[in-house]
Amino acid sequence: MIKLFKVKEKQRELAENANGKTPVKKQSAGELRLHKDISELNLPKSCVISFPNGKDDLMNFEVTIRPDDGYYLGGTFLFSFNVSPIYPHEAPKVKCKTKVYHPNIDLEGNVCLNILREDWKPVLNINTVIYGLFHLFTEPNYEDPLNHDAAAVLRDNPKLFESNVRRAMAGGYVGQTLFPRCL
Repeated sequence: MIKLFKVKEKQRELAENANGKTPVKKQSAGELRLHKDISELNLPKSCVISFPNGKDDLMNFEVTIRPDDGYYLGGTFLFSFNVSPIYPHEAPKVKCKTKVYHPNIDLEGNVCLNILREDWKPVLNINTVIYGLFHLFTEPNYEDPLNHDAAAVLRDNPKLFESNVRRAMAGGYVGQTLFPRCL
């Protein structure tokens, strides 16, 4: 029975190729769900999604966040998303491509956001993740840090934290680390 389906599928592919059509790639369940999520996006004006590999590669895309409030006001931060074929049963892999002084984002771009780890559930979607990232910039969380130094400064001296964020976003040093300009 299974071989019969394989033979029919092969015959269909050959027929399509003979007609001059390019073969149609079958989409995984993850791609179908992601397509639905992207078509239903309802992002704030300060968030933009782009597809650097073209619209044919929905599983890899970028989101630019420009916070309109808080310590990171005026900054531009780029995140890459890599979505697994078994999405939504596995959370997307998200990396911050902009080096940033932030308690919840380390210097390698790893992001500490609960819904990308232990609190991920298949009912969540890309819109939820983007809003979660946006929220990290409006309300950084020193209680669950990846950058422990930044978290300690935010907790103990918010004015110094704000000064460090401004210096980093302007393309300066914070401690021994040079940050690229992102204003």
